[in-house]
Amino acid sequence: MAKRLISAENVLNLLLVFVPIAMVMEWVLHSPPMWIFVISCLAVIPLAGQMGHATEEIAERVGEGVGGLLNATFGNAAELIIAIVALRAGLYDLVKASITGSIIGNLLLVFGLATLVGGLRFETQRFNRTAASLGSTLLVLSAVGLVVPAVFHMLVGNTATAAERNLSLEISIVLILTYIASLWFTLRTHRHLYMGDAHSGAGKAAGAEGLPATVAGVAPTAGAAAHAHKPLGKSIGKLLIATVGVAIMAEFLVAAATETAESLGWSEIFVGVIVVAIIGNAAEHSTAIVMAAKNRMDASINIAVGSSIQVALFVAPVLVFLSYFIGKGGPMDLIFTPLEVIAVVASAGIMAFCANDGESHWMEGVQLLAVYIILGIAFFFLPHAP
Repeated sequence: MAKRLISAENVLNLLLVFVPIAMVMEWVLHSPPMWIFVISCLAVIPLAGQMGHATEEIAERVGEGVGGLLNATFGNAAELIIAIVALRAGLYDLVKASITGSIIGNLLLVFGLATLVGGLRFETQRFNRTAASLGSTLLVLSAVGLVVPAVFHMLVGNTATAAERNLSLEISIVLILTYIASLWFTLRTHRHLYMGDAHSGAGKAAGAEGLPATVAGVAPTAGAAAHAHKPLGKSIGKLLIATVGVAIMAEFLVAAATETAESLGWSEIFVGVIVVAIIGNAAEHSTAIVMAAKNRMDASINIAVGSSIQVALFVAPVLVFLSYFIGKGGPMDLIFTPLEVIAVVASAGIMAFCANDGESHWMEGVQLLAVYIILGIAFFFLPHAP
């Protein structure tokens, strides 16, 4: 398994070659938008992985409390950067679609693949039912905050735009406060629930120094012990360089997204829900699958559920707040399309069922993937906004 991990990391690093290629295509060759979009997407994947590794290295050097907060805060940094760039460009449908895609992608695609891969190696895999149930319950409550504005819009139509924006802003405040409370819960008062895999004997879920794999989005890695020997300055430098790289690639990606969608016959919502969400989470996705293959299902489910919770409780509210300052076209609301609402609610409900019994098998993974594919097909055929 160690050889597989090294191989996967090397493959991820090889994708870094697409970073300079994207720059040349955008700044020198002025290539067609579709090619720039594709190459930029490929370039974001290894940069997001570098951001994750650097954050973990820093977290292990600064202590458990600050380290857990860093992991939680930067858990979806790549997605957040892409969404901020889209926000500045006024592509609000793309921003909201990426939020939806991150939530359903982590719950259905990531955990589905993890459960399938792990289930093919182990007949039954078990995880901490209490921690998983708490996470899935928080996820359902998070989904409510994203669903209520859409329901309100269905009731009042286009007659209360100001009220809808105020509603979205106030709900965002509630969500961010809930996120802070969840961090305190997982990092302080009930951190023992997230210390590791109770049934696998594989060690602590976060991999080092007792750092909890919180439901706020900590992504454990296999090489955690080696991180402690790396200079802090080097890790900070890696994080800054990777962040700048993601920001540049995000500019390319977002600028080419609309023309690419039109040329391929895709809707902006499909691009956000499926393409952008998968690209932004690719590095984290691989970690969850590797953990499941090692029978560390506590870590795997914490990544899937934790990342979705962070998107709903942290990323979405932050984007609403930022839209008042950098949004092109006024503040962004939290009004999602009916299909997005159904997808989020269904995903949260399915995850709650999966976490209820504290165990999983490969057929459960097949079912989760089937739901994701069905939703993906529906988003693909969703008509373009007028």
